[in-house]
Amino acid sequence: MRRLTLAASVAVLAFAAASSASAEEGMWTFDNFPIARANQTLGTDIDQAWLDRVRLASVKFGGCSAGIVSGEGLVMTNNHCVASCVANLSTQAVNYAETGFAPRSREEELKCPGGSAEILTEISDITERMHAAGAGLEGQEFTRARDAEAGRIEQEACAGDASFRCQVVSLYRGGQFKLYKYRRYTDVRLAWAPEDRAATFGGDLDNFSFPRFAIDAAFIRLYENGQPVATPTHFTWKADNPVEGTPVFVSGSPGSTQRLLTMDQLTTIRDVVLPLDQLIASELRGRLIRFSEESEENAFIAMDPISGVENTYKRGRGRMAALVDPAFMRMKAEAEADFRRRAGGIAGAGDPWSELAEVQAATRELYPATALLEGGTGLGTTSVGGGSQLFSWARTLVRAAQEREKPSAERLPEYAESRLAAVQNGLFAERPVYPSLEQVRLEWWLSKTREWLTVDDPRVRALLGRESPEGLSARLVEGTGLADPAVRRALWEGGLAAVEASDDPMIRYLLSIQDETRAVRSAWESRVEAPTARASEELAGLRFQAYGDSVYPDATGTLRLTYGRIEGTDVPGQRFGAFTTFAGLWDRATGAPPFDVAPRLLAAKDRINPETVMNMAVSSDTIGGSSGSPVVTEDFEIVGANFDSTVLTQRNAYGYDVNVNRSVVVTTAAVTAALRDVYGMERLVEELGAR
Repeated sequence: MRRLTLAASVAVLAFAAASSASAEEGMWTFDNFPIARANQTLGTDIDQAWLDRVRLASVKFGGCSAGIVSGEGLVMTNNHCVASCVANLSTQAVNYAETGFAPRSREEELKCPGGSAEILTEISDITERMHAAGAGLEGQEFTRARDAEAGRIEQEACAGDASFRCQVVSLYRGGQFKLYKYRRYTDVRLAWAPEDRAATFGGDLDNFSFPRFAIDAAFIRLYENGQPVATPTHFTWKADNPVEGTPVFVSGSPGSTQRLLTMDQLTTIRDVVLPLDQLIASELRGRLIRFSEESEENAFIAMDPISGVENTYKRGRGRMAALVDPAFMRMKAEAEADFRRRAGGIAGAGDPWSELAEVQAATRELYPATALLEGGTGLGTTSVGGGSQLFSWARTLVRAAQEREKPSAERLPEYAESRLAAVQNGLFAERPVYPSLEQVRLEWWLSKTREWLTVDDPRVRALLGRESPEGLSARLVEGTGLADPAVRRALWEGGLAAVEASDDPMIRYLLSIQDETRAVRSAWESRVEAPTARASEELAGLRFQAYGDSVYPDATGTLRLTYGRIEGTDVPGQRFGAFTTFAGLWDRATGAPPFDVAPRLLAAKDRINPETVMNMAVSSDTIGGSSGSPVVTEDFEIVGANFDSTVLTQRNAYGYDVNVNRSVVVTTAAVTAALRDVYGMERLVEELGAR
């Protein structure tokens, strides 16, 4: 195999862009944004200084995005992005999801347990160093060498300063590596959230669709040393209705796209990954709905988890529709054929397509066990432990204790010295734990793992012993003390000795299955991850030589900028205008769920201008993780926050189509009306500078 030279800081072409990219296509990194092309397309006049301001006003908040909107640390995101915070702060007696959270003073803003927010401050190229780390190595040695080098780079860059987080980011499937340095805030407080029904009007029926009538917005505030953070770089709030056709930019941290995958890799996603993920997610949804119907308490406990799994399932359904669409797959195949023809004329080129094709047999064989027992495949959505918080804490404590006995460079990458501060922040957070929900999740995971891997699989025998999923999950949940943060802290600080001496059944269980789960991970790294990375790196080099440096990488959960216009669409299955209004909300409301208006919102009907625009459609390139992304004009005005996209847009994971890709945005005009006319948040309206 011959590695082709890559110039530092160049972009490599995605398959979908191989022939002709639409003007709005691209989740661009801030150090390679096509300024001239965007200005020419949109008629705008932005420059690098404008990009730097947008970057410093953009926030990564958990798995979501957000934007700074005042000089005193006030940040707007989506209501569904603070749903876990709201749930953690609520009780059945005081349920902020039902009442909304509208603190009358800044002192009443409440800290989100385990919440953290980050602002990207620096990007530097480390491609040469990372490529050198894996030179001449194969299999797991290659993977571990790369991971160790990434850990060293992160440690050097942040130097143990917990107020920063340094992350080595792989771009273009290993064609390029960048170091991202973030300013990190771990005191994040909830400043406002509407009633859940105001943010989710229409429920699952309206989800991933347009027209929408949702005030899916919320505010958090960044604090440090007990005081709000000074944020002089912030977007200017625009309270007026948006104008159709306006050029806009969307800044956020989209989670993951797979546009650079070969046809063989996409076939594996279609035939193996999505079917497993969708089938087990559908059963989890059913179990959670049944659980919620058993009592009012259960309904309260399951509300946020049900919403999450429904989102995951519907997103997967949209992606499956793309991969079984002959026209869409033909477009992908034609782009790949063009790429291969061009690469055939490059001297010294190998055949990374064949290498990746050979890896697919191992991927198909190992994916179910890896997804269910270990996670971290980068391909699907299945969660280890079924999303049980108690299981997750135990796994972190056991793994971290074992890994911290080693030098940082020899550890699993998630436990490198540079990443321990983030691990501790999540581990020590004071979150409510509901044993009944924990048992549902753990029982579901155990039963699905047994079903998919089969009863006679030795790993299943190690997982269950002679117990049933029902009995084992009950025993572990009832006996563990990990719901107490003091217990978790003591085990963390006591290290491996304390963990191995613990008689907590959840800790003992995780200790007992380490050999099996670590073996699954090793097999995946050796047979799938390493050969995929090597072939993808070579493919990236060929792609650059074939097409040049004018395109973007796949999304990786890092900050990106995309652009487009405020506009509707007129294609079969998706015909709508650009806006919805409060008048449309009143017309759509039936009084019965899910089309019942939130009580406080309904009570304010006569105070709200019915022509105020609630939601709008934007032709921008977004995906999961873009939720909460600020939508801004060239004048640095924020006009909304992305909160969804349409079902047809879910094919965006694999390729962009300007005709169907539409982001769904809650407008700042609607948020202003909600703050002023519904929730009595005049102090925030004043802070935003709104009229």
